[in-house]
Amino acid sequence: MKTQLKEILEEVRAGSMSVDDALLKIKEQPFADIGYAKVDTHRKIRQGTPEVIYGEGKTPEQIIGIARTMLQDGQQPILITRLQEASAALVGKEFSNLDYHPASRIGIIGNWPEKDGIGKILVATAGTSDIPAAEEAALTAEAYGNEVVCRYDMGVSGLHRLLAHMDDIMSASVIIAVAGMEGALASVIGGLADCPVIAVPTSVGYGASFGGVTALLAMLNSCASGVAVVNIDNGFGAGYLVSRINHMEIKK
Repeated sequence: MKTQLKEILEEVRAGSMSVDDALLKIKEQPFADIGYAKVDTHRKIRQGTPEVIYGEGKTPEQIIGIARTMLQDGQQPILITRLQEASAALVGKEFSNLDYHPASRIGIIGNWPEKDGIGKILVATAGTSDIPAAEEAALTAEAYGNEVVCRYDMGVSGLHRLLAHMDDIMSASVIIAVAGMEGALASVIGGLADCPVIAVPTSVGYGASFGGVTALLAMLNSCASGVAVVNIDNGFGAGYLVSRINHMEIKK
C-alpha cells in the first residue's frame, strides 16, 4: 500500500511538488487539538490509513467534531467503530455520505477505496450469532481496499458445512475465523489453510463460556500453526490486521 508520504515523494520526483512544499507538508503539526481530542493528522503518513474513531463512549457532537477535523485535513475514508444507531442518526445529519451498518455498528464517511490488496480475504463464522463481530471485521477490511468473501454458520458442530467451502479456504490470502463457545473453528481452519489465520473469539455462549474467555483461551492454545488471536469481539482489530497483511510490500 502506498502511504501518503510515498505519494508526496513521488510528486517531488515527478516535479508536481517542490521540495519546500513537500517539507512543509511533512512538518505540519502532527495532530489537531480540538479540546476534547487530539486528532492524529499524521496517521495516514505514518501507517497508510487514517485514524479510526472509536464511537463508544463519545457523544455524537464529539464524533462529528473529530470527523470534521479529519475531513478538513483530507483524510478519508473515515471509519467509526461501535457507533450506536441513535448517534449514527445525528452524525448522518451532519455527513450525508455516512454509510452506517447497524449489525456491526460500523459507520464509514467518504469514498470506498478501490480494491488493491494482493489477494482475497475470507471471513468465516462458526454460527449466525457471531455475525456482528464478523461484519465489523469484513467492513473494516473492505474500507481499506480489500476484496472480502464472507461465509457464515460453518462451525464444527456440522463440519460438512465448512468442507463445502474448501475452495474459499484454499484460495484466500488471509482468513478471519470468528467463533464463540469453545472457539474450535480457528483450529480447524488453521489445520486446512496455507495462509495466516486471525482468530476472533466472541462473547457468544452459555455460562461457562465466561463472556468469550473460553473461546479466547482455546484459540490461544490452538495446536494448528499459523493462527493468531485478537481480543474478544474485536472484529475491527482483525479486519485492520488482515488488511495490513494483504497489503504487504517487500521493503528494500
